[in-house]
Amino acid sequence: MMRVVLDTNVLVSAILVPRSIPARILQLILEGGSTFVISQDIIDEASRVLQYPGLVKLMKRNGVTPDELEVVIDQLGKIAVMTPGQYTADAIKDGPTDNIFLACAVEGEADFIISGDRHLTNLKEFQGITIVNPATFLSIVRREE
Repeated sequence: MMRVVLDTNVLVSAILVPRSIPARILQLILEGGSTFVISQDIIDEASRVLQYPGLVKLMKRNGVTPDELEVVIDQLGKIAVMTPGQYTADAIKDGPTDNIFLACAVEGEADFIISGDRHLTNLKEFQGITIVNPATFLSIVRREE
């Protein structure tokens, strides 16, 4: 089973836009099709981002309630592999906060980092971990099925 790290933009998009490609990836994870790897740093960043006023408005517009958001986060927490957060990556100089995804992937022995962030996708690979955008990941999954 593939082990995946979702960057914050993919995770937030999956939650806020139910019919999106990121949402399909999240559904695949929730159904047990991939192992979700996460770190406390990623959880902290996602929690912070989900409080942005623009995202709160988008949640309301898309009919996503705080209770529904909490349910999804709880489900993810129950199935996720939590990394210890001891490894530090320093590969991305012009977007240093993105290094948390690299560190999580290394510690969690992930196969993929799924991201829409060019700081990550431009790397294409980090220590044997493939970095792809959501659409590419879904096409890889479909080929393997």
